[in-house]
Amino acid sequence: MRAGICDMVAVARIINATVVIPELDKRSFWKDSSNFSDVFDEDHFINALADDVKIITKLPNELATGTRAVKHFRSWSGMDYYQEEIASLWEEYEVIRAAKSDSRLANNNLPLDIQKLRCRACYEALRFAPQIEAMGKLLVDRMRSFGSYIALHLRFEEDMLAFSGCTQDLSPAEADELRIIRENTSYWKEKEIDPIERRSKGFCPLTPKEVGIFLSALGYPSNTPIYIAAGKIYGGDSHMAALRSRYPILMSKEMLASVEELEPFTNHASQMAALDYIVSVESDVFIPSYSGNMARAVEGHRRFLGHRKTISPDRKALVRLFDKLEHGTLKDGKNLSNRVIEMHRKRQGSPRKRKGPISGTRGTERFRSEEPFYVNPLPDCLCKKELPMQTTL
Repeated sequence: MRAGICDMVAVARIINATVVIPELDKRSFWKDSSNFSDVFDEDHFINALADDVKIITKLPNELATGTRAVKHFRSWSGMDYYQEEIASLWEEYEVIRAAKSDSRLANNNLPLDIQKLRCRACYEALRFAPQIEAMGKLLVDRMRSFGSYIALHLRFEEDMLAFSGCTQDLSPAEADELRIIRENTSYWKEKEIDPIERRSKGFCPLTPKEVGIFLSALGYPSNTPIYIAAGKIYGGDSHMAALRSRYPILMSKEMLASVEELEPFTNHASQMAALDYIVSVESDVFIPSYSGNMARAVEGHRRFLGHRKTISPDRKALVRLFDKLEHGTLKDGKNLSNRVIEMHRKRQGSPRKRKGPISGTRGTERFRSEEPFYVNPLPDCLCKKELPMQTTL
C-alpha cells in the first residue's frame, strides 16, 4: 500500500498530474473497510508534498463526469513510458485512473529528483493517522519496559499459509484445510503446489519452531523480549509452544494493550498492520520470517533511518540445516550456531547499494529480479554522511 501510493505520487510528478487521494482496496482477503484517512494522516500527506505535487481529497464536480481513462500501467516502467505513452492520454482524457499501483515504476535509472520524491513521500509525508501513531508509540514504550527487543514479523497466519501452500510443522488436517481455502479463493491463481519443493527453494516462511532454533543459533539468550508482529497465528498456542519454550517473553499488541485500547483498530487489518509496522520500525532488531511486502517496507524504512539492524534469514540455506537437525545428522549446539552466524554475517542491514538484476535475466524477469526500491533506497535517498554507531542487541 505504501509503495503503491508513493510511486503514484512520483508518476503524477512525471506526467504533470494532480493526485486524488486513493480509495483503498476493500475486496482483498482481509475485507478491510478502512479509508485513506483512517490509516494515514491525510492533511500531513497533502501539505508535506505541496511543493512537489498537488494532491486533492476528491475529484472536482466538473471532472466527476469528465472523460476518463482506466489504465493498467506497465510494470517497472521508466520515464519514457510515462512521458510519452501515458502523458499522451491527456490529449483525449481529463482523468486517468491507475487500475493497479504495485510495482508500476522502475526501481532504477530514474532521475534523482524522482527517486528523492519517492522517499519524501514514503518516509516523511506518509505518516499514519494520529490515533495509530499514538497507539503505536504506546506499544513501543510498553515493549521497551522489558528492555531492548526484537520485532519478529512472523508470517504464520492462515492467509499466508493457504496462499503459499507451505505445510511444514502442520498436521495433515491443517494442510488440507488450507488447501481448500486456496482452492476456494478465486483471485489466487496458483492452486497445485508442492510444499516440499517450495520449502527447499526457500519460498516458505520459517515456522515458529524454526524461528526459535534460528534465534538460539544466533546467540540470543532466552530472556530476550520478542514482539510478534503478525495477525492471528494459525493454530494458536499449539504452533507457538516450541518458540515460547525457548523465548518466554513473547509479546504482541493484544498482550501489550487492553481490549478497550485496541477496539478502534481491531476489525481493520490495515490499521492493525500499521501498529505492527510502527513497533517493528522502532525495534532494536527486526527479523522477518518471510520477505513479503510488510517485511520489505520495514527493512527499507529502517535503512532510511540509519541502517537499523535487520536480520534477513537465508531460508533456503536454513532449511537444509533444519532438515539435518530433524534427521539427526546435525545437533543443536556450537556447530549449528557457527554455521548460522557465518551465513548471516552480511545479512544484517548494513549499508550497501541496491542490488541490480540477476545476470542472464531478460524482460520482465530482469526487473522482477532487482532489489525493490523501497527495500533499499541507497544511494538515491540517503545522505552520504557518517552515521552514529548503532547499539546492537
